Amino acid sequence: MSGELPALLAVTFRAVMDHVHTRLAAEGFGDVRPAHGFVFQYLSFHPEATAVELGEHLGVTKQAAVQLVDELARRGYVERRPHPTDRRSRVVALTARGWACVERVTALWRETERRWAELIGEDRLGALREDLTALAADAAGGRPVPLRPLW
Repeated sequence: MSGELPALLAVTFRAVMDHVHTRLAAEGFGDVRPAHGFVFQYLSFHPEATAVELGEHLGVTKQAAVQLVDELARRGYVERRPHPTDRRSRVVALTARGWACVERVTALWRETERRWAELIGEDRLGALREDLTALAADAAGGRPVPLRPLW
């Protein structure tokens, strides 16, 4: 065993994300940074989240999460809304532009998987998906691990 598989996984992820961001820039989303994608991913599954929840997900302080939300709000990707039950708090939600970016990333990921299926075959890609799911669960000790930046 060579021990380089974790590095290959990291390099593959980085190469895919570099390709995605190049395509996003060409399609009018040139102001999106990789760290923004982790916010978009969280908000796409938690349509209204507080800055505290975003900070916990990202592994950063509330202040850092607020700065990231401010940046994304200025760029038109998210908006702040009143909290539905706590008048002192506000929630963050994706705007139409934010959802459009999420949809493009999802389409580009699917395009990548189609290329991979052509490269190694549907059966092998399916087996790889199952194997990686098992390896991720093992590496995490059975705990769910959020998709977030390593900072």
